[in-house]
Amino acid sequence: MLALFKKHIKNNFPFLEKARLLVAISGGIDSVVLTRLCRMAELDIALAHCNFHLRGEDSNGDEVFVKSLAEELGIPVFTTSFQTEEYAKSKGISIQIAARELRYEWFGKLLDTENYEYLLTAHHADDMLETFLINLSRGTGIEGLSGIPKVNGKIVRPLLPFSREQLFAYLTENKWMWREDGSNADTKYLRNKIRHRVVPELKQLSQGFLEQFGRTQKHLRECELILEKHMVELKNRILQRREEQWIVAVDDLKALDPKETYLHYLFREFDFPADEVHKLLDAMSGKFITSDRYVMLKNREELIVSPRREKTAVQYLIAAETDEILAPIHLQFSVGEFTERSSAADVTIDKDKLKYPLILRKWEKGDYFYPLGMPHRKKVSKFFKDEKFSIFDKEDTWLLCSESDVVWIVGYRLDDRFKVTSDTKNILRVVLHGS
Repeated sequence: MLALFKKHIKNNFPFLEKARLLVAISGGIDSVVLTRLCRMAELDIALAHCNFHLRGEDSNGDEVFVKSLAEELGIPVFTTSFQTEEYAKSKGISIQIAARELRYEWFGKLLDTENYEYLLTAHHADDMLETFLINLSRGTGIEGLSGIPKVNGKIVRPLLPFSREQLFAYLTENKWMWREDGSNADTKYLRNKIRHRVVPELKQLSQGFLEQFGRTQKHLRECELILEKHMVELKNRILQRREEQWIVAVDDLKALDPKETYLHYLFREFDFPADEVHKLLDAMSGKFITSDRYVMLKNREELIVSPRREKTAVQYLIAAETDEILAPIHLQFSVGEFTERSSAADVTIDKDKLKYPLILRKWEKGDYFYPLGMPHRKKVSKFFKDEKFSIFDKEDTWLLCSESDVVWIVGYRLDDRFKVTSDTKNILRVVLHGS
């Protein structure tokens, strides 16, 4: 097996031969074999072991075993301990997910602080089959069936071509010691149930089942590459990028077939379910859906995707003597003779009607103003609707206020109560730059 391992490294991971490597080791069969193979192949390795304190003294025994193995092989070892159950409870997640989060966060820090280039894990062919069946049982796309990647960033998995039986046979042949985790036999966990009940039955179906399955996954990975290439080309063709937004014509999406599959792959990076996007195609303009990080808006014949912005109650105070502000928007203030307003971004105000400091803020529910030239008040939200503001336009709009009164919807409309009249003595001109 050592010869096969060396050949596999040379053919598929030649970059490992001159790199500083961390081996993630639990003390079980798989990681012990990986460690010893790497050492015999003269790779530059150190061990990284996590004590999750989930099995009492057995967990401590695993740590002692790993340290002893490192001493025997003459290689460095790093260990850490976690209060995994407390972490899982505080996060509201399962023990398995908690352990995964904790160990990979620690591995990442270790790679950086100790200047190691790659982390090796002992995933093997049986792990590939088990993961396939887990994902299949939960429902997934092709990416969930195409297998564990042999390289994922700094994580490398050099044992994927080898079966659990091969690893165990090699370990027992060499009479190497290992640690047995009793929880691996507990079939209350889905992976263990698949490992002990389902996989053995599948392997009885045909000789070389695992090898045939490996070839199938290779074909799936190749199909996934073809799909990815096609989707990149499609996105470049129909998704337009405009600053922080992505815009796509509804007609372009309606022309796709099969529609929901295309919608899944087009918008999965934004975490929008395909069925919700599908419904939005025929929704009224102004309807929108949200994910944790994005908003998708139906705007006439387009869908617009934009990052979500947390609405805050931040207010900016502007003193009477201020002549310019640069943030959050660029406004210039000047006092002087009456001049004709040149645009909605250049207004003149009766300065004596203002109460300082002025307030610059985002609109809030219940805000109203008297649009210039109109005798009656109007809700700001109604103004937005009449002007066909999208939800993104609303979020980007600022109000200049005098105490609780809206003086100017910045860049759009002045309040009639603050306009310059024949009785005005002091005129304040405010100009919005960059609009």
